[in-house]
Amino acid sequence: MTAVSPDSLPVAAHEGPGRTVVIQPHRGWVPIDLPELWRYRELIGFLALRDLKVRYKQSLLGIAWAVLQPLVTMVVFSLLFALLLGRDGMPTVEGVPYAVSTYCALVPWQLFAAALTASGDSLVANQHLITKVYFPRLVAPLAPILAALVDFVLAFAVLLGMMLWFGITPGPGALALPLLALLAVATALSVSLWLSALNALYRDVRHALPFLAQTWMFATPVVYTAESVLSGQPGWLRFVYGLNPMAGVVEGFRWALLGGASPPWEALVTSVVVVAALLVGGAFFFRRMERSFADLV
Repeated sequence: MTAVSPDSLPVAAHEGPGRTVVIQPHRGWVPIDLPELWRYRELIGFLALRDLKVRYKQSLLGIAWAVLQPLVTMVVFSLLFALLLGRDGMPTVEGVPYAVSTYCALVPWQLFAAALTASGDSLVANQHLITKVYFPRLVAPLAPILAALVDFVLAFAVLLGMMLWFGITPGPGALALPLLALLAVATALSVSLWLSALNALYRDVRHALPFLAQTWMFATPVVYTAESVLSGQPGWLRFVYGLNPMAGVVEGFRWALLGGASPPWEALVTSVVVVAALLVGGAFFFRRMERSFADLV
């Protein structure tokens, strides 16, 4: 009998005369096996498609919910701030209607929040697969992020329509949008690696995910601009606020599409550093816990 760990498992393993392949859990801190993950790319796509079908199955409006959620949120806060602050006091980008400024921030935020909520619960949601079939466990949190990108594209199309309606033309900064979207995805993945692994241990995480996403939204300049709350504040407070990686993503989207004096370099650099640390740490933590997922879920 030959024992083979998942890290050295061939693309296809077959039993032969006098030889049996046994998959054993890895030991210690092991990095992500990217070539193995690439071999399972079709499974990632299949699970993402399944998530989309399940999410909108037997729904009257179907995938239109991907647009309605940020639209309704934008309308509610537009009315609320108009009543509380008046039209002249709205926390928006200078020269841009509050509705456009807020919806522009909600588009990347919805991508992050949807990916975070679904990916954080992905291991428990796929327990019937994890306990029966071997595949890289990272496939589970990756698939919901791919599904969330479909909703992002639809919401982004509506944003372009709003900008056209209000006569707003993106500048050269729009070329940075793919990188900003990638940063939003990386942020969701980096946090989800920690939360999905912890959710396999403690089911409390599953119940805390919606609350976490809601609280995180109010700590991010989504329904207000960063400048509206940080104007006149000391530099250290700006730095602490910038430790929220989604703050850099949201303000980056506003700059890229709605214009501004200069890119929010400080917030973006801080976001990249924080996400890189969370992603590397989360990857090693996820792999460390991976060997016990089948027993825990």
